Amino acid sequence: MKKVEIKNYKNEKGQFMSANGAEFTVKEIIPHSDISTLHANFVEVQPGHFAYGYHWHEMNEEVFYVISGTAAVQLHDKEVTLKAGDAITFPTGPEGAHVIRNASATEKLVYLDFGSEHLPEICHMPKVNKVMVIGKTGMAIYDEAAK
Repeated sequence: MKKVEIKNYKNEKGQFMSANGAEFTVKEIIPHSDISTLHANFVEVQPGHFAYGYHWHEMNEEVFYVISGTAAVQLHDKEVTLKAGDAITFPTGPEGAHVIRNASATEKLVYLDFGSEHLPEICHMPKVNKVMVIGKTGMAIYDEAAK
């Protein structure tokens, strides 16, 4: 972070993202160009949709804090429901696998996604047998090697 800033998710312009069935909007709190050791984004998910897809990280821990709406979070061993004011943590490794979806039929889900940012990062996506490698200047997705 290069300077002190105040941001409100209602006032920030976001980037709509759509991939592999996921549809969501990301509103950067810390611009990607300023990231050094942590990331923070507001994320908005419309009813019936999910963000990012089921995955887990090798290097980085994440925290989601629900601002408004109701979320269903699929974990490695169960699904949990979150409401406004709830926070959930995801450790590194397969035990921290997760995907968040909007569990409401009518209300937008808004949450804060923040966590550590250590690069390079390896992100596993077991439901699609892919692995994403993220570096300072880009990222690539590969097929996961057979075990």
